[in-house]
Amino acid sequence: MPDTRTYTGGCHCGRVRYEVTTDLAQVMSCNCSICSKRGSLLSFVPASRFEHTKGSDADLTEYTWNKHVIRHLFCPVCGILSYAKGVDPKGNEMVAINVRCLDGVDVDALSVTKFDGRSR
Repeated sequence: MPDTRTYTGGCHCGRVRYEVTTDLAQVMSCNCSICSKRGSLLSFVPASRFEHTKGSDADLTEYTWNKHVIRHLFCPVCGILSYAKGVDPKGNEMVAINVRCLDGVDVDALSVTKFDGRSR
């Protein structure tokens, strides 16, 4: 049974903080050029399950590449990318959470699925 709960997280310097409700039973490691360079472990959630508690997207710097469909948002102060935004194949707004930026999560205890983003 999924263990859906609410987590807090944010960038390193605290400029942006958020709450997200997700199930970390399965997280994804993508090997595309940007994910492999930053070492993200990802959990995807509908935008309705993500809420800023400090700051907003406007406090972050946006980077897009390739097809320009994912908005990679990183802190201009500390450089951390704790989430990205986009839409799923059905057009629903989604947030890709970098699980490494969630408070109190033992990433070594997570089950990680590999995704071949490099070939897409």
